[in-house]
Amino acid sequence: MKEYRLTDWLPTTKKEMELRGWKQLDIILFSADAYVDHPSFGAAVIGRVLEAEGLKVAIVPQPDWHGDFRDFKKLGRPRLWFGVAPGCMDSMVNKYTANRRLRSEDAYSPDGRHDLRPEYPTIVYTQILKKLYPDVPVILGGIEASLRRLTHYDYWKERFAPSILCDSGADMLIYGMGEKPVLEISRRLLELCETGNGPLSYNEEGEAQINVRTFREALQHQTAVPQTVSLFRKEDIPQGIQPDDIVLHSHEECLKNPKKQSENFRHIEEESNKYHACRIIQQTGDRFVVVNPPYPPMNQNELDHSFDLPYTRLPHPKYKGKRIPAYEMIKFSVNMHRGCFGGCAFCTISAHQGKFIMSRSKESILKEVKAITEMEDFKGYLSDLGGPSANMYAMKGKNLSICEKCKKPSCIHPVICPNLNTDHTPLLEVYKAVDALPGIKKSFIGSGVRYDLLLHKSKDENINQAAEKYTRELITRHVSGRLKVAPEHTSDRVLYLMRKPSFSLFGTFKRIFDRINAEEGLRQQIIPYFISSHPGCTEEDMAELAVLTKQMDFQLEQVQDFTPTPMTVSTETWATGYHPYTLEEVYSAHSVKEKLAQRMFFFWYKPEEQQRIRQELIRMKRTDLIDRLFGQPSGRNYKREDNKNPRRKKQEGTNGPGKRRQTEHAAPRRNRR
Repeated sequence: MKEYRLTDWLPTTKKEMELRGWKQLDIILFSADAYVDHPSFGAAVIGRVLEAEGLKVAIVPQPDWHGDFRDFKKLGRPRLWFGVAPGCMDSMVNKYTANRRLRSEDAYSPDGRHDLRPEYPTIVYTQILKKLYPDVPVILGGIEASLRRLTHYDYWKERFAPSILCDSGADMLIYGMGEKPVLEISRRLLELCETGNGPLSYNEEGEAQINVRTFREALQHQTAVPQTVSLFRKEDIPQGIQPDDIVLHSHEECLKNPKKQSENFRHIEEESNKYHACRIIQQTGDRFVVVNPPYPPMNQNELDHSFDLPYTRLPHPKYKGKRIPAYEMIKFSVNMHRGCFGGCAFCTISAHQGKFIMSRSKESILKEVKAITEMEDFKGYLSDLGGPSANMYAMKGKNLSICEKCKKPSCIHPVICPNLNTDHTPLLEVYKAVDALPGIKKSFIGSGVRYDLLLHKSKDENINQAAEKYTRELITRHVSGRLKVAPEHTSDRVLYLMRKPSFSLFGTFKRIFDRINAEEGLRQQIIPYFISSHPGCTEEDMAELAVLTKQMDFQLEQVQDFTPTPMTVSTETWATGYHPYTLEEVYSAHSVKEKLAQRMFFFWYKPEEQQRIRQELIRMKRTDLIDRLFGQPSGRNYKREDNKNPRRKKQEGTNGPGKRRQTEHAAPRRNRR
């Protein structure tokens, strides 16, 4: 095991700065998460990327936002800029359930404490920094800011809110994965300091420092930095409003007419998923939010560089003896790619990471696995070789020129794109190489699997054979007793709104899963995830879901109520009442009573719910479902796994509502699919 010194982590205190011989920092990052020096934690990634550029960087994790703000002052003024990184998960999703109840713990805080993070840390931290250091630029990053870059619905305040730049007072926002923008910004500012051009400030040693005026002239009024968002008065918009800019309905228009917000969102999502996007502009009050197009997806060398930086892979020594739940989930896992082309309507992964898959090289993955095998408490079992979706590694368009013109948010809905290469061979090669390493007893797949990719019939028979081989390999060698998949619902009408495949595909996949288990003498479970109260879903849909899943011998517990989170099609539909792509009205369960009425059908097997369910089915005039739900199981799809031991498969544990699809770099695999 490698021995680490305090200086192997990025500094978090004045003492740690002095140990490195630093008098002033170039950049200070304020994070609402505990500092874990691991490529799954956004602040650590950005800090390491900047450090590799030769910059002096520190992280202030979970600063105390009460009292005299000493945590915000202890490292002084940076030469270049402050960064605010609110965490790997949206602070409100992290703190509250879909019913706005406090979660049992904060997964990204030591010992799961709730009192170390404010609500909306992006806004709270920025306002404090602007009060203490009004002349120092503040840049926002992370998923909380990224998904609030334009007018968005705030479920917890029950209102449409403007760009978070307006409420926070920050100077710039970086959306998406931030390595490229932070490097470009820092390089430009360093060049200014070295050349002495512009109205610079100077420290006590006579070294140049960036102030807000210099920052704006260098980064906002000259050549725009891609993937950034800034506020301008109309006359200051760089190059003015151009014919190819997309000008959205103003924030004020959206407040008056929610249908206009729905119209806006289609443009926002399409531009977020285009290879060559347009600039987006939205008026808010007397200023204009200008969203510059994103960088192209990172290539393999760039992604490898980010993951190969000298992370200790450990929490900062200040947390010795304390448990950080999110770290415990992912400490022995490896994230193999970024991005997701599923485009699920309720999911924020593609909105933040993009739909194009960025895959690491096999060599980079093996290097990280070897580092894990050297950890003191590693016992030989990798908890996850995965990503946002476990089996999208190395998949991309066959003809990339077609992809560069495409603006569809999903490559696999309503059908799998004929230009998509769905070959699982590269993934199988990685699994084989990892499992051959000394010290690896077994590698599991903890991320969710897209079974529609496995069942897809390609015109290339080699690809079909690779999918069949992957399916068997997955089930026989990489399942730790349970395989997570996400059918989400049983109604094809609701599934279409979710951008998910027909439930019949889940049935097909389950039959394959059961057959392979029987052939191999295994007794493994398939764990399906389901959502209630999604836009378009009714109580009758939930009643039929209960019947169908009972026929398949499930008692569901891995379930959640739909939680509206910023920048998803589902949220815009739920909040406005209109689907952004059709502008047709869509029913959604809004009240607590409506939501609970849908949710109770998940738990038809609980005695305390059965009387209410019977009454509701009578009210709906669906008494035909009462016998099917509470009588003896019947139907061709019903089959015991073991006639000698006819125990019902009961799932254990739950992630809690709403926590599964909020991720920045590589949030815990168990909270994602």
